Amino acid sequence: MFKKIAVLFLICLSLQSSAQEVSVEKSIFDVQIGLLGLWANHEFKLTKQIAFRTEIGLEVGFASKTTNTLEQTATVIVPVLDLEPKWYYNLEKRNAKGKNIKRNSGNFLALKAHYLPDLFVLSTNKNFNFVNQLAIIPQWGIRRVYGKHASFETGIGLGPQYFFGSGSGRVVNKNDVYLDLNLRVGFCF
Repeated sequence: MFKKIAVLFLICLSLQSSAQEVSVEKSIFDVQIGLLGLWANHEFKLTKQIAFRTEIGLEVGFASKTTNTLEQTATVIVPVLDLEPKWYYNLEKRNAKGKNIKRNSGNFLALKAHYLPDLFVLSTNKNFNFVNQLAIIPQWGIRRVYGKHASFETGIGLGPQYFFGSGSGRVVNKNDVYLDLNLRVGFCF
């Protein structure tokens, strides 16, 4: 009788260990570099398929604006703050095929709040005035982690961009659109 219970216990234990829960990671920190910037971010689990990302960084951009028939152009480096819920929609499918899902390796849909504050600006044009900007960007992307720490992420999104002029209150230009293309490599821990 004892042998039968022990065998049944071992079978149940092995079934439980092979039926591992498919879920996003509880917490991931990542430092990434891309073609146009450097970022540090933290993703934490909200549900089995949804993670929330907070991110700070420095981005390189090319800007131009016209004021009183004077056109200003500049290459700028500005700080960026992002808040982004991400839905990893294919974790179950990847896991069923035996593919890596560690450290949130999967495809995702996200809604990014992308804020470029006028805290400081490094610019090629000393006369260039930068204003606070906010973009709300629906995004599709892919995240992969190779080995224990090497990460690769790419994504594309398009959304409205709003400008907050200094000293003149809120100035909204609904015709502006923000295209978010990213290609990043990083180190996650």
